[in-house]
Amino acid sequence: MTVTPYKESTTGKKEQVAKMFDNIAFRYDFLNQVLSMGIHHRWRKKAVAYFIHDKPALVLDIATGTGDFAIEALTAHPGKVIGVDISEGMLKFGREKINKLNLQDKIELKSGDAENLDFIDNSVDVITVGFGVRNYENLEKGLQNMYRVLKPGGKLVILEFSKPTGAFKYLYNFYFKYITPAIGKIFSKDNSAYTYLPASVQAFPDGEKFISVLNSLGYKNTGFKPLTLGVATIYTATK
Repeated sequence: MTVTPYKESTTGKKEQVAKMFDNIAFRYDFLNQVLSMGIHHRWRKKAVAYFIHDKPALVLDIATGTGDFAIEALTAHPGKVIGVDISEGMLKFGREKINKLNLQDKIELKSGDAENLDFIDNSVDVITVGFGVRNYENLEKGLQNMYRVLKPGGKLVILEFSKPTGAFKYLYNFYFKYITPAIGKIFSKDNSAYTYLPASVQAFPDGEKFISVLNSLGYKNTGFKPLTLGVATIYTATK
């Protein structure tokens, strides 16, 4: 079943997701900080650690949003980071952030999505995706296109929300289902965005299921590491 932000809308998932992020872009960074209690910064550091010593020539950050993953990727000393996103609203705030940090010579943000990457085959050293793959309209098509542009031996690093197990899942599910949408509604003024968030996480094939998808598409050396009791997971693979 495809989960979309606006159930009454007749437009496709990609258009709805772009509209949703346009609507919440002005509060996105603030709500990320509040709802994750700042832990999302640590998660990105752990994700970048998978290629921190590689000094890649080009890092492509898909679903870059306001550029936080792209900025964190600079700690690996890449030649260049390019971030793409389907939401012009998010890119606007991302560019403002990058300009404020004087990083515009190292990071470029532009419109794009995983299913339609404007990159030639075998041209990217590292691809990162932070909390974006569950928003793909066609998950396999997006992952296939990412595989296409990766260089042989290139690395894929995905950070995504997942579903905790054990006793903690009950507290987490309550927070995610009731507290998160309530806070999101107050600050973002979009009633659907933070209801879509937990619904999209529930629908996403996390853990071993996602690894199976990567394996079926030809990715090698696949693995995953749960973070913070399984709230998020880092998935890694090579071409």
